[in-house]
Amino acid sequence: MSAEFDIQINAKDLYRFNMRQAYTSSQGPISIVIAILTFVMAGVTFFKGSGGYGIMYVGIGILFLAYIPVTLLMRSKSTMKKNAVLSGVLHYHVSDEGIAVSQGEEQGLLEWNMIYKLITTNRYVLIYSNRVSAYIIPREQVAEQYEAFSEIAHKNLESYRIRMQ
Repeated sequence: MSAEFDIQINAKDLYRFNMRQAYTSSQGPISIVIAILTFVMAGVTFFKGSGGYGIMYVGIGILFLAYIPVTLLMRSKSTMKKNAVLSGVLHYHVSDEGIAVSQGEEQGLLEWNMIYKLITTNRYVLIYSNRVSAYIIPREQVAEQYEAFSEIAHKNLESYRIRMQ
């Protein structure tokens, strides 16, 4: 049994993946906590009558909330412009040997024992080769092959390394 499909990701897909990575690690929640604390400090200073400091705290809070998303958006757009591999069409062939990825003359095989984990979300299939790097596969582009892909993955990966819906 095998499954084959072509994938083309865009800057929006890369941005969503990077946001997921940022907010499931410690960086995202810490920035949110700091932003909340600065908004609390803004409220306290406004209550005490120090409007200038209150505005400063609001600005710092907005900075902490907006910095990660804005930076990741710019980085995603820049990466898609600079990286011909990511911006091109990737052909996937999923079999019992592993996941073969090719683009033009270039090809590579990610064997099942080299996969760190495989996760599906509502929009993506994420195949991690280590803790931070993943192949991003939009589910809408693999729709008709998803069941075969899922069956092969469940057959070849240990249950603790796979989370597919």
